[in-house]
Amino acid sequence: MKILILGGTGSIGSAVTADLVAHQHQVIGLCRSEVSARKLSELGGQPWRGDLRAPSSWRAALAGVDVVTQLASTFGTDMASVDAAAMACLRAEARVRPSNQPLRVIYTGGCWIYGETGDHAACETSPQRPIPAFSWMQVSASLLLRAPNLSCAVVHPAMVYHEDGGGVFARMLDQAAAGLPLEVWGSIHTRWPLVHRRDLARAYRMLAEQAQLTGHFNVAAQSGIPVRDILAEILTRHPHDGAYLVRNRKYVMFKYGAWAEGPTLDQQMRAEKIRQSCGWQPEVADFTQAAF
Repeated sequence: MKILILGGTGSIGSAVTADLVAHQHQVIGLCRSEVSARKLSELGGQPWRGDLRAPSSWRAALAGVDVVTQLASTFGTDMASVDAAAMACLRAEARVRPSNQPLRVIYTGGCWIYGETGDHAACETSPQRPIPAFSWMQVSASLLLRAPNLSCAVVHPAMVYHEDGGGVFARMLDQAAAGLPLEVWGSIHTRWPLVHRRDLARAYRMLAEQAQLTGHFNVAAQSGIPVRDILAEILTRHPHDGAYLVRNRKYVMFKYGAWAEGPTLDQQMRAEKIRQSCGWQPEVADFTQAAF
């Protein structure tokens, strides 16, 4: 298939691009800089120079593509408006396509869209109570799912880790390597659903290949791991005195921004739907088995 990926050189997007290319798909990636264009080329994709903020710079890239995968965000104060404009461009493209050639869109939501779940493991039919910083994802996803001549799957990744810097573990890994106390956001009892980046990339590719699968899809290898267990694993891998600091939600949001509410949420998330519909199974079933 011919696939346009928005955000194809980011932390998750680079793994998705590599997996798509490895399975013989033609990948076109939106690239704002020469650095990202070079990285995409090295991954086997075809760069398309443009800016997510300016849909007119990449609208022409939609011609003839079978799938668009949205993994891009500005991560700034404009991220809601930028995403809304980009998704409006996709809906407009779908409307002018022949009715027998709907546009396939894989949109990225996130586990934080469910809010705090506590002892309940969220599935795709669970109520969505997104944290305010990312509530716009719920709006964009709803518009895509209802759009005519558009086949949409919304991926909700668990907290993503990987061997290249650690992903969601990066902050604590850096602190451990520097001999600093590890910062725990929320509580050591806070639970994080987890998935390895390579396994998440496979889920994106599988959904791209099966246009009949629409709706919401959670992707998690482990439904909810207490932060104390993550802390303990990091400390086994780095010489450290074991010191840590617990930062409450108000503190981290004040210091790092509204998005920092996410890692303080006590969450669990189930992923039976994608396992049953796609046959997806994580290759890394336990984070302690992985390099990071």
